[in-house]
Amino acid sequence: MAIYIYRGITENGQMVKNKVEETSKQRLIKRLKNNGILPIEIVQTAYKGRNQRKQRKRNTTDIEEIMKNVNTTKLNKTDSKSLSTYERISMYLGATEKITPRDIVVFTRNFYLLKKANFNNIHALSTIIQSTENMTFRSILEDILAGVEAGDYMYSTMEYYSDVFPYIYINMIKVGELSGSLTNSLKQAADYLDDTEKINRKLKSILIPNIIQFVGLLILLFAGTIFAIPQIQTLFDEIGTETELPKVTIWFSGVVDNIMAFWYIPVIIISIIVASILVYIRTLKGKYNYHYFKYTMPIFGKLIYALDFSRLMKAMRLNLQNGMRIQDALEVSKNVVNNYVMRSIIETSINNMLTGYSWIEPFEKAGFSSKMTTEMLKIGMQTDLTEMLEKLIEYMDLDIDIQLERIMKVLPQIVYIIVGIVLIFFVVVVLVPCIQVYMGGFLFPAYL
Repeated sequence: MAIYIYRGITENGQMVKNKVEETSKQRLIKRLKNNGILPIEIVQTAYKGRNQRKQRKRNTTDIEEIMKNVNTTKLNKTDSKSLSTYERISMYLGATEKITPRDIVVFTRNFYLLKKANFNNIHALSTIIQSTENMTFRSILEDILAGVEAGDYMYSTMEYYSDVFPYIYINMIKVGELSGSLTNSLKQAADYLDDTEKINRKLKSILIPNIIQFVGLLILLFAGTIFAIPQIQTLFDEIGTETELPKVTIWFSGVVDNIMAFWYIPVIIISIIVASILVYIRTLKGKYNYHYFKYTMPIFGKLIYALDFSRLMKAMRLNLQNGMRIQDALEVSKNVVNNYVMRSIIETSINNMLTGYSWIEPFEKAGFSSKMTTEMLKIGMQTDLTEMLEKLIEYMDLDIDIQLERIMKVLPQIVYIIVGIVLIFFVVVVLVPCIQVYMGGFLFPAYL
């Protein structure tokens, strides 16, 4: 646990200063703010291992006790006058700044470049911290640095910030540190973040405009049915025409009326269905079936499996290049994949090696990998597996790009079909009766 010296301003404008223990600077900032103290400066002075028991030291106490006896801390009223309101607001906003994926990408790229220049972890982290403007992210990096200085691995501290660093990212760093090839792992982690962001941008550029259009059509459909259709029906009744609204209009109008009258029934049904699915997914069997569905789902299934398999092969290549056995390489590399189906295939592969069978066979029997990939692995076992893995990764990257381009072509067409169906339904239900009124088609039956 780290030891910090902090300075802050109370709600009364007084300056307080003390020395405390906390697990990280970020948590200390949150707890200070919860107790009405705006932190100005927090300096880390020492570090205690997380596995050690908490021991009380002289002039060091728990943060809760400090807050109870805040008046006993050292006060310095003159310092508070040197800070303007703008500076206080800037400090507050800086301490609570949101960490974006771009912050992690920039950190990873910079760390990779420094490691490539033969910086050690402590020197590289110290250099990056000095140039990090995001105060929240900076406090996390300082905590990681404290852990490295205490002899911990970087990934062990990152695991405490799983809400900031993605699961796969942490395990990529873990593979690099355990295999002694952190530089290559950093490059792969940065590429993974860039590729993920690129895919997300492409999907958003296709889905968001069409979803907005789809939702807009639904709103117009329901609004037209609720407000326009009753007015048209009233007009027909007043004139005495025998012309009726289209049957589909009458049917949908009845459906909307029932939804308006008994809205709580579909809400309860949908809530129960969603809650049941979420509870089921949290179970071991449910999560396995959900992950299996991700590999077999239309459009995206093959791409998701290809991405996981490619990450696994890249991690294995790093471990094999550093002298690990295939069994140990698989054991370490399995953590870069979060899918239970893939993890079960890897466990079966490890068990196969223990019993003298082929570790490639489970991937082949699972039916997700292409014939080309499994054959390349078999050839690699007979020649040079590390060299064959490099060629396999190149082939997988090319295959992923092809699949992604195919999805980008198919997905808009599917979305357009859905939007088109809703648009046709809107025309039939709402616009046809409106056109009848506008054209005066109902006047002829009324006149006769």
